[in-house]
Amino acid sequence: QVQLVESGGGLVQPGGSLRLSCAASGSMFSINYMGWYRQAPGNQRELVAQISSGGSTNYADSVKGRFTISRDNAKNTVYLQMNSLKPEDTSVYYCNAGWRLLRPGPYWGQGSQVTISS
Repeated sequence: QVQLVESGGGLVQPGGSLRLSCAASGSMFSINYMGWYRQAPGNQRELVAQISSGGSTNYADSVKGRFTISRDNAKNTVYLQMNSLKPEDTSVYYCNAGWRLLRPGPYWGQGSQVTISS
């Protein structure tokens, strides 16, 4: 089992920045990929960014150049730095852990509300 605890959501003005954190614990030895997904009301959950155990990254086209995913293996923590935020980035963001490239794994964080509004 893997437990994921998120922090860092909130309200920010357009053009601002936020950083989400996801602290993982449990049987992390089997996890190959950590990622961030988001889901806005009425929409499907979508992949935002993913990072492999080796540090390779993938991003949704809508966030490329604005968001950066990173990980601190010593702390078992994954981060999502979000810059130049737009109102359409408003969503609940979920941390995820699994084994497959560009696919969600079975472990999810509790969700963090990110609201972009003036």
